Amino acid sequence: MDPIDIPLIILTGFVAAFLNTVAGGGSLISVPVLTFLGLPITVANATNRVALLIQNYFAVRGFRSKRVNLPWPYSLYLGLSTLAGGIIGSLLASSVDDALFERIFSVVMIISVITILIKPRKAAGEEKMLLRHQLLGTISFFALGIYGGFVQAGIGFLVIALLTMVNNMNLVTVNYVKVFSAMIYTSASVIVFALEQKINWTAGAVLAIGMAFGGWFASRWSVDRGEVWIRRVMIAAIIAMAIRLWFF
Repeated sequence: MDPIDIPLIILTGFVAAFLNTVAGGGSLISVPVLTFLGLPITVANATNRVALLIQNYFAVRGFRSKRVNLPWPYSLYLGLSTLAGGIIGSLLASSVDDALFERIFSVVMIISVITILIKPRKAAGEEKMLLRHQLLGTISFFALGIYGGFVQAGIGFLVIALLTMVNNMNLVTVNYVKVFSAMIYTSASVIVFALEQKINWTAGAVLAIGMAFGGWFASRWSVDRGEVWIRRVMIAAIIAMAIRLWFF
């Protein structure tokens, strides 16, 4: 890695982490930047997970520092469910060659356009936390874990849509649950990719610096600003990601 690339990677990490924490789609920025700097796409995908793990850890710490309530033990169930799915998805990603993964990633990017253009709306009323709602959420998070373990990009929008529709959570709580569960399943992805020797640890460490600051700042910012500003960032992210996916 050329030292001149370090500031770009750190800045990319910060921006990607902010989007990942508040809305989603940050990996649609960080992975292409890593490939632009010369990493094969499968290595870029794996390397990105190292930084994501650090990002989610600092985001969780940020939410905790603001005393946001984490639904418990439901969040643990979601995390363990995505962990199981994430292992499967990571193993699938590790067994795919670069050419095939590029085609799959392109299809995922197109599908992500449809997903991110659907802005989830929170219905009026209290959170839906009955047993049937928790079961549906836990099962759905297993499928999301497979997707996240495989490619990661755009999963934040899927998580937001799921938790708002199934559990009717406010967006601050949704983002807290999102980064907590992601921290659990991303750890499994890092282990799998490390064993498969797919990670560029130098690039991952530099990217993690930016993502650590981005995750910490975004989590605390989202609590201070509340749902109105989170939704504004989501709209901006949706527009930016749609332009990025369709035209670049």
